[in-house]
Amino acid sequence: MSGPSSAAPAHAGNNPFLRAVAVISTLAGWCAAAMIVAAVAITCQMIFIRAVLNGSTIWQTEAVIYLMVAATLIGLPYVQRLRGHVNVDLVPIALPKGARFGLCMVTLGVSIVIVAVMLWYGYDYWHFAYERNWKSDTVWGVRLWIPYLSIPIGFALLLLQLIADLVAVLLGVDKPFGLEDH
Repeated sequence: MSGPSSAAPAHAGNNPFLRAVAVISTLAGWCAAAMIVAAVAITCQMIFIRAVLNGSTIWQTEAVIYLMVAATLIGLPYVQRLRGHVNVDLVPIALPKGARFGLCMVTLGVSIVIVAVMLWYGYDYWHFAYERNWKSDTVWGVRLWIPYLSIPIGFALLLLQLIADLVAVLLGVDKPFGLEDH
């Protein structure tokens, strides 16, 4: 049986670093939402051009794809802050307080390492596209470094939020996995 998680959104307390990261993650969430709205508007415009004006579209499909991918990547830290990613909290709930803390440290540590690796290679990929002046093989011919920039930005912001989550648990501002002690 599934239902809403018992975890609360990440707490920042009065810590300036945690509050700054919370603001940045929330801003990233708003930017991601704006990208989704823009993609929907472009899709509606594309449908109007094709169906009503019987015209062809050049850039719309590609723009919508890039916007949706960018929204997904840029929205990662906001979803992490809200603890909205898919999780299984059966194990953390069943664990005693000390073991839950240990599991949280391992989970956040591994997540930070994996996201740091993704950031490293994402930046490398973006930089490669920028240096080589890659362009899409479409009529629009967008310079690919522009949409690829969402890769290192999204992973950098997610890494920052994960580090903030780790700091919050270590300082006692937040509980492991956002779960209150039972």
